Amino acid sequence: MKKLFGTDGIRGVANQEPMTSETALALGRALAVFFRNGGKHHRVLIGKDTRRSCYMLENALASGLCSMGAEALLIGPMPTPGVAFLIQAMRADAGVVISASHNSFEDNGLKVFDRNGFKLPDADELKIESMMASGELERNRPTGDAVGRATRIDDASGRYIEFVKSTFPKGRTLDGLKVVVDCAHGAAYKIAPTVLAELGAETAVLGAAPDGLNINDGVGAVHPQAMAAEVRRTGACLGIALDGDADRVIFADENGRIVDGDAILALCAENLIKKKALKDGVVVATVMSNKALEDYLVPLGGKLERVPVGDRYVVEKMREGGYGFGGEASGHMIFRDHATTGDGLVGALQVLSILEATGKRLSELVARYHPLPQVLTSVKVPKRQDLDLFPDVQKLMKRIEHDLGAKGRLLVRYSGTEPLIRIMIEGHEDAAIRKMAGELTSCIQKNLS
Repeated sequence: MKKLFGTDGIRGVANQEPMTSETALALGRALAVFFRNGGKHHRVLIGKDTRRSCYMLENALASGLCSMGAEALLIGPMPTPGVAFLIQAMRADAGVVISASHNSFEDNGLKVFDRNGFKLPDADELKIESMMASGELERNRPTGDAVGRATRIDDASGRYIEFVKSTFPKGRTLDGLKVVVDCAHGAAYKIAPTVLAELGAETAVLGAAPDGLNINDGVGAVHPQAMAAEVRRTGACLGIALDGDADRVIFADENGRIVDGDAILALCAENLIKKKALKDGVVVATVMSNKALEDYLVPLGGKLERVPVGDRYVVEKMREGGYGFGGEASGHMIFRDHATTGDGLVGALQVLSILEATGKRLSELVARYHPLPQVLTSVKVPKRQDLDLFPDVQKLMKRIEHDLGAKGRLLVRYSGTEPLIRIMIEGHEDAAIRKMAGELTSCIQKNLS
């Protein structure tokens, strides 16, 4: 069992265990050894979002890397997918993103990527945890010219901007399109408006004044209502809301209506299937995607492969099967022809390219997708406990599954980033599944609190 790494790196409240300078220092030292590449001074990129605590963790991480002979390449505020891209572009040996993604500013996280720009599998994270805890690194500190150094990379943003623009169809522009973009006061606060403007879009920009404390605060993918309201106010053709590290994107149509994330997956999948660009017509999504997405793909000749929650599991399945497209209803979209991880900006450009090519409005393009009623709720718990140990909870879950039958789904899982139990119930009657969700929430609170 991993103790530090969750579904998306190490997460927690900044300056409290495990999200401390000491953890970042130990992680840096372990990564320097784990990713050692021959006898040269190997290089590890460090990117971050705009949280105040990133300064503290960045310096500690760089110190750990240098103390074990690695070179730390500091690229400053950068979307998570930008770090993944730059690792490959700069031929680095690994990379770390300091970000808690969509969480509020007091949290932070450490996400590790290998030299190919992919998040690490569970087995590698276990090895790194073991190295951090073993004390072995204490006995192998280099000295003299074997100590590493830290270098700031000043043109990192420009490199990533050019890459993102290259994913938009050549010879085409966004001229004549008005777009609202909400950067969540996060890592893409400069990059996203620049990309859209250089492709020719008229942009209205929200969430682009980070102060270290306002990331995701009432803006961005977690709070897309401000973006949707701005679409209505400005008459934009659509709105784009990124999260704090810009690996997710939520859309609003021209009416300011927030579009279901699965509807966006369906739209992009249909476009790729028509181009015969999907191997076996497969789209990879998580257990959280609505059953309606499966039903939408079948008449198109497509099919859905499901994986556990987390975009890295989507990517792992895509690599395993050689599949080209996947994502999560929460806004992650992975286009393997372009990226190794979820990229909110790349995903936004793919949707915009469909609008530009068809001349249709977003509301028209997603009108045929009709999700089953679905309830998503969370229950805060003091600690993670095996739900099999609570007979009342198990009994109620079995009853709900029986009542739903083949026409619905129940999913109960622990969050990988917060002390929460997530409940998802899907069925044909909204009132019925809401009642089920309320009963299960109360039962879990009574038994696990």
